[in-house]
Amino acid sequence: MTTIPFLSVTTVFAALFLLALVCLSVPVSVRRARIGVLVGEGDDVLLRRLIRAHGNFVEYAPLGLIGLGLVEAAAAPLWLVISIGSALLVGRIAHAIGMWRDTAELRGIGIALTHLSVLVLAGTLIAKIVSG
Repeated sequence: MTTIPFLSVTTVFAALFLLALVCLSVPVSVRRARIGVLVGEGDDVLLRRLIRAHGNFVEYAPLGLIGLGLVEAAAAPLWLVISIGSALLVGRIAHAIGMWRDTAELRGIGIALTHLSVLVLAGTLIAKIVSG
């Protein structure tokens, strides 16, 4: 019987991403309650930015975590798994803050770190497949 390895690094990052998700969700709910817009965004620019910060996080974080888990399960060096996870987390947080504050520089840094992380994950997984 094959046992599934415990992915300790990915587990830590999953917990951090879950906390970040709540931190991105709560301001949306609070803003909705404050302005009385329960569905959509109305004409509220701040609500629109909060929703997109949350949405962008949800669009990238899950696949990033899946990729991270696969890389960790493939016995990649610990430093690599931690580096990729850290870059992905910092990227997603920087992007969210950039969305909240309407700061293009933070958004740019965030998406660059996110894209770099995802590309390294994909490259590592492809290299593992090719090398056997």
